[in-house]
Amino acid sequence: MDYITTEKWSSLEEIAEHLGVSKDTIYRWISTKQMPAHKVGKLWKFKISEVDEWVLKGEASDK
Repeated sequence: MDYITTEKWSSLEEIAEHLGVSKDTIYRWISTKQMPAHKVGKLWKFKISEVDEWVLKGEASDK
């Protein structure tokens, strides 16, 4: 049986650091710009590949 390596889930703090923005900015992007995020209990979790794709498509920019 083949096992596929899955990407680990990143925390809000990790994704804010990855993008070089504040946690408040991440919360705002989740609510106003449909940033790809997944709620797990009370915590937001992210896949860096999804977030990077979202940023590259220009979704994080102010229009």
